[in-house]
Amino acid sequence: MNRPVASTTAMALPFLPGNSRNKHLGKEKFHKSHHFDVPNGVSMLAASERPGIGGELLVGQKIRPKYSVYPEGRGGGVPLWVAFDKQVLCFEAFFDEAVPGARDEKFRIRKCNIYFYLEDDTIQVVEPQFKNSGLIQGTLIRRHRVPLPPPNGDQFYNIFHFNINQQLVMYSRTFTVTSCDPYTRGFLTKLGVRLNDSTAVPDDPYSILREQIDKRMDPLRPYERQDTLKQFLDLDGQVLRFYCFWDDTGSMFGDPRDLIMLYYLADDTLELREVFAPNSGRDVVAKFLHRGKLPKNAPAPMKQPGQTTDRTVLNVFNSESHGQRYILDRLKIADGHEEFYKDVDLTLGGQLNVFGRKLLIADCDDFTKDYYRSKHGIEDFNPIKYKSPAVPKPARLVPPYNGFGSEEDSLSFCWGLLPKRPQKDFRKFMEKDRCGLDSNVLIFRAALVSNDPVDRERVFFISFYLSDDTISVLERPQRNSGVIGGKFLERGRVRKPDQELYKSDPSEYFVAQDLYVGASLCINSHHFRLLDTDEYTFSYMETHADEFPKADVANILNKLRAVPEEKRSEIRKFLTLSDPGSNGFIPYESFRSLLTGLDCGLSEHEVLVVGRRFSERMTPEADVGLKLAVAQDLLRKKHFIAFTDMVKACVHSDRHRTGRLSTKETRTICKGSRLPLPDDLLEDLLSKFADGDEMDYDAFLAGINWVEHPAPPIMADDGIKTATVHEDFEKHCDLTVDEEVDVFGRSPLIADCEYSDMTLYLSLFVTFLPSLLLYYLLYIIFASSLSLPWLLCIYRSCECQASNKLYIWP
Repeated sequence: MNRPVASTTAMALPFLPGNSRNKHLGKEKFHKSHHFDVPNGVSMLAASERPGIGGELLVGQKIRPKYSVYPEGRGGGVPLWVAFDKQVLCFEAFFDEAVPGARDEKFRIRKCNIYFYLEDDTIQVVEPQFKNSGLIQGTLIRRHRVPLPPPNGDQFYNIFHFNINQQLVMYSRTFTVTSCDPYTRGFLTKLGVRLNDSTAVPDDPYSILREQIDKRMDPLRPYERQDTLKQFLDLDGQVLRFYCFWDDTGSMFGDPRDLIMLYYLADDTLELREVFAPNSGRDVVAKFLHRGKLPKNAPAPMKQPGQTTDRTVLNVFNSESHGQRYILDRLKIADGHEEFYKDVDLTLGGQLNVFGRKLLIADCDDFTKDYYRSKHGIEDFNPIKYKSPAVPKPARLVPPYNGFGSEEDSLSFCWGLLPKRPQKDFRKFMEKDRCGLDSNVLIFRAALVSNDPVDRERVFFISFYLSDDTISVLERPQRNSGVIGGKFLERGRVRKPDQELYKSDPSEYFVAQDLYVGASLCINSHHFRLLDTDEYTFSYMETHADEFPKADVANILNKLRAVPEEKRSEIRKFLTLSDPGSNGFIPYESFRSLLTGLDCGLSEHEVLVVGRRFSERMTPEADVGLKLAVAQDLLRKKHFIAFTDMVKACVHSDRHRTGRLSTKETRTICKGSRLPLPDDLLEDLLSKFADGDEMDYDAFLAGINWVEHPAPPIMADDGIKTATVHEDFEKHCDLTVDEEVDVFGRSPLIADCEYSDMTLYLSLFVTFLPSLLLYYLLYIIFASSLSLPWLLCIYRSCECQASNKLYIWP
């Protein structure tokens, strides 16, 4: 039984205060829309459709959206310019354009593409470019928002205005949309837009006329494929080079001519270039034959225009149903066949017909040989000898040296009318010039070979400069020798002795390999014997052993290995007798006498090199007294006298009054007192006075106190010159040696140079002679009593300078 159901009707609350909803609750904007503006000083209505208070629409008011409405869910809430970035809708369209005043056409159909950018509703119209159209094509409408045609000019095109088979008016041009791409079709379908069917573009009468004209002018009909692209891509850049010869002696004023033939594999063309000999008298031209295909049977009679074609048409059939049909002469029956030279026709010894000129192929390059060897299997590439042996050039006789200037300078006058300055070896100069501490100068101590006892005592230093092979000789001054020392020979190149001066051949000069210890040099009729050299010269020659055979240890050991077997037993017996303690060391003098007595051609330099190689150098410790003398000399020069303060500081630090402090505390006191000694010297002195971790500070301070305990002065000859050396010489020559070598470690040009008294007095006399004459004249003229004291002052200053003393003038 159905029971009636009472219908319930929603009852609205009475419109009373407190019962009605306040529409302003939660509202934050209460601004009034801007309707009027004053542009350029003129008051006018800015916009008629503006919302009300706070941006709310008025009653019956509708606001058009600013941009298109897109389907929900696209972009994920991000801005449109991010969600639809680089997403463009493409439509194909056309528009017709009237052509007034033309005879062949009245209108023209122009195709274009319309691009709609989803990010900002901008539109761009682009017309594809067609060849020889005569029109300005490309972008017709640049990208921007296109307004609608009047009377809706205040609105813009959006996505919903586009559809297929629909017309769009943009700036007085009517565009008809014919189709769109698949992406555009799918996007509009998702928006719910029902797209129309695609339509065809109407035919352009003038374009059809142009196509018919182009077809009638097409020379490739009927089409016959000639594919040369593969050959070009595979062989582009590969060129065969042949050396040819053309005997043109049969013609008047003809002579043999050399040519180079280049065959290009990319298109089977060749080119000829002539090789012009110097002073041949011929005009130099770029090419003997321009690049192109060379016919074998040239020269041939000239053919009529049109007689030679790429293809031959035998018959043409024309029917209304099937159109025109062509039959080509594929067998080349009616075509006059013309042969051209190919790569298989070019062989060594073969002849080449270049328009009636017979060329002989004589030789080719390595690439051409590899090409024919790999492709054609040819192995015989013997060149064809077509030239007679070259006549040897007569030797250019050089006149003998006349003695004026250098030989190189005089020789430059013989090579040309305009003499040039002789060029020096700049590369050698840059490599062997002084660089920092590396001087590249070899210094040897030498003596004169003479019967005169005075000359035998003279000491010379010969310097060889590796940068330009020059030599300079300096003599060490010796006191009371009667010989003025100094520069003996100016720096320059020195000729070797026993050479004729006035001759055509260049003279031989001394080189670095001619200088070694024990060598004899004849310099300007003075015979020198090299006695010793410095450490730098030894090290340089041993480092560059490939340049100096006398310093090559391997070369020296080969000479020692050549000693006969019967002498080796004597050598072992000599070594046993020289080393009675069997400690593996022998004196250097015994070792030197052993090597010089072997008669194997060893020089003094080679003996020294072997001794330096198989030795162990031990630097002897310097005397403590010498170190204290050096320290006192430094403190005296620095005027350091604060020794009492240092003693007080040491006593203050010595709490137990034992007279000893740790080395660290003593070093701290020295640093705090600003003791002006080098760190290495200070550390050495502290270690000498140390006994374990402590040291006797009283003895140390007394040793460096130059005021109360002065040490004897340091002499120039103080120093130790011996070093003990040892190495496994038996490993290389079946010998065991010991060496005591005189180390030539200091600069001989500075350490041992002392002026004699006579030389010093002469230099002082020459220096003060003008002053003495001047004061003598003043004394005679004025008879003044002041002139005599001044003369006495000058005389006393001369005496003080001669005795290395300081004279203070009054």
